[in-house]
Amino acid sequence: MTTSTWTEITTVDDLVGLLGEPNERARDKGRTALLDVDRDWLAATPFCVLATASALGECDASPKGDPAGQLVHVIDDRSIALAERPGNKRADGYKNILQNPHVGLNFFIPGRGDTLRVNGRARLVSDAPFFADMMVKGHRPILAVVVEIEEIFFHCAKAFLRSGLWKPETWDPNGTVPRRAVIAKEAEPSGMSLDELDAYYAEDNYARGLYGASHA
Repeated sequence: MTTSTWTEITTVDDLVGLLGEPNERARDKGRTALLDVDRDWLAATPFCVLATASALGECDASPKGDPAGQLVHVIDDRSIALAERPGNKRADGYKNILQNPHVGLNFFIPGRGDTLRVNGRARLVSDAPFFADMMVKGHRPILAVVVEIEEIFFHCAKAFLRSGLWKPETWDPNGTVPRRAVIAKEAEPSGMSLDELDAYYAEDNYARGLYGASHA
């Protein structure tokens, strides 16, 4: 990779000199406890991204999804829990948490450009009384990520406006990127034929494993 013609930012002063200082409202909007509006948002979101880093700084960003109202369990004003459901068992983010508890979360509501961000310290819990409140379709969580909130704030909609993410007229799910089975055949050697992979990733088959079995 040739970088000799790049102008790199290497100090905070350089960064601030380029971007400028945030206004007072943006700078001071972080809070340490949930408000009623935060609880309402968490109850309405079906999807979030959990960002973690290992002790060496190796990062992971993992999507988490459940029906709205069941993705997040609010324990109290300063702590929330997310359920782990059956998956591919890589557990990259969870392994990071065992080394480094600092996490970042971004909670999305489909169609909304603003998001709710939470930064805090996480721990993994294999059982607790609140697991009964996190059941989906009769299945308890495998484990829960409990996050002690250190900072919470709402993020503006500019990224969504720029990307047009929620505009259906911009969607092209069957466009230039091949279907999941073709990607698996090319990037994840398994010995399975393309027909077998198509059957494996078929929506009706895959949906059967959302809460009771594992898929990759």
